[in-house]
Amino acid sequence: MADQRRHRETNQTPQERFQPEALRALPAVAPDYRDVAQALVHKDLRLCFDGNRYCVPPRYVGHQLTVKADSSAVTIYDQHQEIVSYARCWQRGQVVGGERFQKVLFAQLAAAQRSAAQQRLVALLGPACESYLQRLADADRCLARQVRELLALVREYGPEAVADALSKAHAAGAFGADYIANLLRQQQVRRQVQPALRFQDPRLNDLATDPLSLLDYDRFILRSKKDSDDPTTTETGATEPDDHEPPSGSDVD
Repeated sequence: MADQRRHRETNQTPQERFQPEALRALPAVAPDYRDVAQALVHKDLRLCFDGNRYCVPPRYVGHQLTVKADSSAVTIYDQHQEIVSYARCWQRGQVVGGERFQKVLFAQLAAAQRSAAQQRLVALLGPACESYLQRLADADRCLARQVRELLALVREYGPEAVADALSKAHAAGAFGADYIANLLRQQQVRRQVQPALRFQDPRLNDLATDPLSLLDYDRFILRSKKDSDDPTTTETGATEPDDHEPPSGSDVD
């Protein structure tokens, strides 16, 4: 009955209008039926969609991105390039993916806060220098001065030697440019051992002398000094008669 009823606008019946030869084939690519929205990425790496906030990488802060969502997923695009995809959240006021990109943000902030001298030092000495500078910053030292002294050591000894000394100081828990300078001096400068004294007569060189003890000499010196400092000994000695002198009051022939 409905196929035979004539439509008022087309003036055709459904049976006439939908003949097989009049129908066109469906496109090979299914149409994108997802919900589409444009969203701005804020400084906290989040964009708002459907009552929730979704996080993206830090490089997209301030950009306008495209959000496409269906019943199971929320996908974020930069024009036609997919950035990240999350499972669809049907709750409200939720933050999705915050822990995913905050570590990257903190690492970039730490790198941005480093001075040009610190960046140059890390570039010269390698990644181990970065962790050493972090521990050095926690110590009660002026970090800028320490960096200047480390750069001076690099100019004096070279980056390879300084990097080796830095790794040893880090392992020993010694944080400071003075510790590294001490290690470099120990590595670079060898102690000069004085050669043994040689005589012209070879027989003298073969002589073996017994070591002499000076303890008896020291005791003699200390006893003599004590006797000279004792006033009673001097006075007593002055009153005693000399064996070679006659006693007073005696007749002398």
